[in-house]
Amino acid sequence: MKDWKYCEQALPTEGVVVNTKIDDQKGCRNEQLLYRQGRLWFVPNGSMYVYYEPTHWKDCVDRNDDHA
Repeated sequence: MKDWKYCEQALPTEGVVVNTKIDDQKGCRNEQLLYRQGRLWFVPNGSMYVYYEPTHWKDCVDRNDDHA
C-alpha cells in the first residue's frame, strides 16, 4: 500500500508507525514517521509528540513497532 490516505477519511491503527505529511494550500511539508495514540501523534521512539496533526498518512515499509 503506497498511496497517501487523507486523515479526515481514515486514520491508521493506533500505535502503528506510518509515514505522515501535511499537504494543503501551503504545500507539502513535515513529512516524517509518526504513530498515533488517540488524537496525539508521536515520534517513533515515543519521546515526544508533534504540535500539529498530519493531513495524510501511508504505511511505511521499514517500520519499528516496538516503541511502546
